[in-house]
Amino acid sequence: MTKSIRVTILGDGGWGTALALVNLRRGNEVLLWSAFADYAKILKKGRENVKFLPGVKLPEGFQVTSDLKEAVDFGDVLVLAIPAQYLRNILFKIKELPFQGKILVSTAKGIEKKTCLRPSEIIRAVLGKNLPIVVLSGPSHAEEVARKIPTLTVAASDDPKNAQYVQENFRDPQFRIYMQKDMAGTEFGGALKNVIAIAAGVCDGLKFGDNTKSGLITRGLYEMVRLGSRFGANPNTFFGLSGIGDLITTCFSKHGRNLHVGRELGKGRKIRSILEEMAMVAEGVDTALSVHQLCEREGLQLPIMTEVYKMLFEDKDPEVVVSTLLARTPYEEWKAFDLSSLR
Repeated sequence: MTKSIRVTILGDGGWGTALALVNLRRGNEVLLWSAFADYAKILKKGRENVKFLPGVKLPEGFQVTSDLKEAVDFGDVLVLAIPAQYLRNILFKIKELPFQGKILVSTAKGIEKKTCLRPSEIIRAVLGKNLPIVVLSGPSHAEEVARKIPTLTVAASDDPKNAQYVQENFRDPQFRIYMQKDMAGTEFGGALKNVIAIAAGVCDGLKFGDNTKSGLITRGLYEMVRLGSRFGANPNTFFGLSGIGDLITTCFSKHGRNLHVGRELGKGRKIRSILEEMAMVAEGVDTALSVHQLCEREGLQLPIMTEVYKMLFEDKDPEVVVSTLLARTPYEEWKAFDLSSLR
């Protein structure tokens, strides 16, 4: 164990809260920032994140603030536990504060609409190109991490020293962290698996079986590799924790928000009503739009993700989507998985 550090968690969602608990168990000093003063008071008084992580008590050492300057000043490390679509606005506020010299840890699993930028790209676009950034990702539902259920994640950075710093200072006996250099692949894996999870949920909603879902996930993984590789990701990354690892968890877990969205779509509900009743963000919805924009820009054929987009944004009937996918001309599988042709 190394000496303790000061960690600021920016974001009061379930994942931000779980990471705060991990760091407290690790012996670090932790301050969690909420964008909402009223909810920060609820967290302090009730010692429980009733909205995003119910049933998990927050220990006395769990500090909370709604003062962004106080939060940024506090940490040696700033953990950005903020959904991709809201990240830019928070970064503009941080830009006015003394954040230099701190390591930034990005945990968002999405792609920004319109710009189609990954979270680390958004951070550098707003705060500066040469910042020390680490992407923390992998199969890590907050509900399980907070309850000390063994979890494996990966810290990715273009500077191995920064990834190692996070690995050494964030891990505990129940939260294991691997390292790697492929930030692009790690971020694409975390974002794109949410789109495939929506499709997996549709399979459940339509009451299909294991055969259908397994085939969908396998072909969905190929689409993830194909898109990520087009934008500089290492294909092998998608066969690691932030790729297939996170994909499996999201497509089967009872905690999966994107899986829930897909299941409700498969039952015939409309996306607007589904999202209106959800407290937490299902990042796969907006990511599906970003993927559609990238496919049009690059001329990529990603059938499953394209059909997810059409269900979400063009109100295409899920049963028609299934017919569309099954009617496609089949081809040799091995050729389809030839990773050497994907760069």
